[in-house]
Amino acid sequence: MITTILEINVNNLNVSIHRGLPKRLIEENLISAEDMLAAINRAKAEQISLLDYICTQGMIDDDIIAEVAAREFGMSVYNLDDANIEDISALPKEILDRKFLRKHLLLPLFIRDKRLFVATADPSHTKGLRELQFQIRMSVEPVLVAYSKLMILRGKLLDDVTDNLVESLNIDSADYDVVNESKSFNIDPEAEDKEKTESTPIVRFINKMIFNAITMKASDIHFEPYDHHYRVRFRVDGILREIFKPPPSWSSRLVSRVKIMANLDITERRIPQDGRIRVTVADNKSIDLRVNTLPMQFGEKVVMRILDPATTTIGIDKLGYEDDQRAAFLSALGKSQGMILVTGPTGSGKTVSLYTGLNILNTDERNISTAEDPVEINIAGINQTQINLRVGFDFPTALRAFLRQDPDVIMVGEIRDLETAEIAVKASQTGHLVLSTLHTNSSTETINRLLNMGLSSFNVATSVSLIIAQRLARKLCEFCRKPQDNLPAQVLSEEGLDKIDIDVSSFTIYEPVGCDKCEQGYSGRVGIYETLVISPAISEVILNGGSSVDIFKAAQKEGFRPMRVSALRKVAEGIISIKEANRVATD
Repeated sequence: MITTILEINVNNLNVSIHRGLPKRLIEENLISAEDMLAAINRAKAEQISLLDYICTQGMIDDDIIAEVAAREFGMSVYNLDDANIEDISALPKEILDRKFLRKHLLLPLFIRDKRLFVATADPSHTKGLRELQFQIRMSVEPVLVAYSKLMILRGKLLDDVTDNLVESLNIDSADYDVVNESKSFNIDPEAEDKEKTESTPIVRFINKMIFNAITMKASDIHFEPYDHHYRVRFRVDGILREIFKPPPSWSSRLVSRVKIMANLDITERRIPQDGRIRVTVADNKSIDLRVNTLPMQFGEKVVMRILDPATTTIGIDKLGYEDDQRAAFLSALGKSQGMILVTGPTGSGKTVSLYTGLNILNTDERNISTAEDPVEINIAGINQTQINLRVGFDFPTALRAFLRQDPDVIMVGEIRDLETAEIAVKASQTGHLVLSTLHTNSSTETINRLLNMGLSSFNVATSVSLIIAQRLARKLCEFCRKPQDNLPAQVLSEEGLDKIDIDVSSFTIYEPVGCDKCEQGYSGRVGIYETLVISPAISEVILNGGSSVDIFKAAQKEGFRPMRVSALRKVAEGIISIKEANRVATD
């Protein structure tokens, strides 16, 4: 019965498992007939070779497959470690046709006696060999190699970002002619046909960029026009990286496409515009993109902020708070009134901290209202308001309206001026819990910032419950990090590692390396925090007009840890490197 089913399916696939390498693998009990049939079907569905599927799925070790193929075809296995990539790249261009090489699992190695020797992991795949022979008018000899080594060498040879992307997008080379232009926009956005646009290279390019950014867990995508070139950069783990260089001639069409997706005015190029795009990825998961356009000298720059709702539900335990810091945050959230302030520069994770706190408070018993500019992530059960300065709907107006809406918890996106600060303070003193952000360098400096705005020391001392200052540091890749051995004690002391209440001899310091599972030795980010609890002693310092230095000294007596110490403790735990600690938190 199994044989009959196999014959029917194999005939449909024009492949037989009763001969060649598939048969041999079954005969040597390396795979069952049922699994082989399933692999054939999946390979056809994914439009890849059978060997590609078997090896990438780890069904059989590729070295074993090479040995079986050697016996089946009477060949010896060639060691690709002996191949020189420079010798291969020196072959004629018609032989190294990148489009052909990506189509077939082959790699030309060298020419001997007017014969081209070509590496292949599956000698039965003769179609590509015949096509190559016809193309170059030269005798072609297959050389058997292990699949993994073939893929590594092909990757080195074909590692061209532009070629890879153009090929994957199925863009005709004529569409990719790079033309030097200076402020030249020959595409009329008003004349673009949206339905026709759906099949253009521009659409495929934008979709590919968004998909790649989400896959790489980037936080932002930058489309940047210049005089004679154009570039796309992703911000990954807080660091901007150039990803691609489209032709300058695409500039206006890229912006027009993004504006169509974000429901912006494609005819307006003189002023900045803001919009949103919602994209659906795997498992029907939706991700929002906050879009901003900005007129520049040579066109419009577009920045997309990727807003993943999953970041608000990761839980406080995964944000990087130490035990006492987490306890302080949860204690402040548990109060019925008071103010929690989160401070730090743009991109330091303040929004995630606020949303994490709101998710903890988000129960049926509480009425939560937020005023944001803009609303970044929608959270069910929370009343979120978008600030609109054009119609006069600012933070103070929103706060006054909230106080007439019977709130329990209020979140203000940012305290920018005295009026907003005064209303937030009054709300926190009259039975409401208020959460907000400020742009300051440290938690102790936040007090002076509020006082400089014009708030009285009494209002600050009696309303603020907790101040959290934070940064985001890149985490070391757990797969490739390596110990940083033999660091002199003097270096450890200069870095401050002897002042973090951890025995220097009891921990290992790691440094980044880099592998296929990370980006330059780093993978993901972790928060670095300092939490300042406004205790009675610190309130007294504030009331007496103490400076940020006085507040810092008083806080240290109560166990306060500055940002630098928190970062070094992450170094001691093997989470970040010393270099990263120095980047995000200096003394």
